[in-house]
Amino acid sequence: MIDTIEFIQHGGTAFRRTNLAMFAAGFATFALMYCVQPLLPVFAVDFRVTPMVASLALSATTFTLAGALLIASALSEAWGRKAIMAGSIIGAALLTMVSATIPHWGWFLVMRAAIGLVLSGLPAVAMGYLAEEMHPKSIGLAMGLYVGGSGFGGMTGRLLTGVLADAFGWRWAVTAIGAVGLASGLVFASRLPPSRHFVRRSLAIGSLVRGYRAHLADPALRLLFAEAFLIMGAFVTVYNYITFRLLTPPFDLSQTTVGLIFAVYLVGVVSSAWMGHLASRFGRARMLPWGIASELLGAVITLSGWLPLIVLGIALVTFGFFASHSVASSWVGAQARGARAQAAALYLFLYYLGSSVAGSIGGFAWSFAGWNGVVAMIVALLGLGLVLARKLANLPSRAAEII
Repeated sequence: MIDTIEFIQHGGTAFRRTNLAMFAAGFATFALMYCVQPLLPVFAVDFRVTPMVASLALSATTFTLAGALLIASALSEAWGRKAIMAGSIIGAALLTMVSATIPHWGWFLVMRAAIGLVLSGLPAVAMGYLAEEMHPKSIGLAMGLYVGGSGFGGMTGRLLTGVLADAFGWRWAVTAIGAVGLASGLVFASRLPPSRHFVRRSLAIGSLVRGYRAHLADPALRLLFAEAFLIMGAFVTVYNYITFRLLTPPFDLSQTTVGLIFAVYLVGVVSSAWMGHLASRFGRARMLPWGIASELLGAVITLSGWLPLIVLGIALVTFGFFASHSVASSWVGAQARGARAQAAALYLFLYYLGSSVAGSIGGFAWSFAGWNGVVAMIVALLGLGLVLARKLANLPSRAAEII
């Protein structure tokens, strides 16, 4: 029996403070991480590198983030949640501003990798915090709002970077994103309520390994971890290389115009919260395939040569990704039996590994077969995602159905 007084529930002051803080955290994370994505063609020209090498500006961040998540989540079990999360946002924001001053490609990539390392203290720990502090009936909405903040941050990072890069150059654009991230970090630190259900654990390698093994022994969690790789890998690949397509003939769009197209990220803000709510009503197993199918359909629509249809396709990809991620991430928190930050870390390890690996491999697809090759790769990833979603629906899962 859940003591509803102890857990944060929808409608209370603590719920509003938590969601504001988590929205700011998600906003800062995606803005700082993905602000370089619309700049990849600029990096290719300025630093004289290929599109695949230019994509390392993002992949270096997500790769180090993926690996460091496994350590950061363990540290949070021993040190606590809030301090690590706040330090991650503020530290990454400061490093982003420093990165804008670096003139050499190699050292710029080192700084982008360092940003991923510092940011690792937020995503898994945030999921663990929500799983511990929120009432089960409110966690779907809370996780959806957190993911929605990520969507809004991703949109703002891309849009603001594109507009400012056209007007003042990419270095001023990246500096501005760092300043926005810093402000978001301060909002997070001032608004997030302290943990009430966190139980400090000693940092022991043996217990850490046992925790990861226990999560990997759960068939439902294993499939959810794989879904994270597939849906994120497909999503990042779309956004990495659609910019190259739109900046070249026959479209020849400006950075500002491409940035404005990325305003479709707003549908991610809506879809994540909406799908989190629907999952609480109809069950996660029913809603996850709908999100993946929307992402796949959107990718196929971008094959059109008509710009409005391409924008519609990008919007559907964004809608489907954030819907799927909202459902899957809340499913992980509900399914895990103890050590939830570690379960979240494994989910996000595969999530960001998908971003790094698929996001870079997409460069080969682009080089050899253009946008058709990129879409073919995405369809393969998401087709497998639908197969795994069906398997998930057929597994006995204590978190798949209505709470």
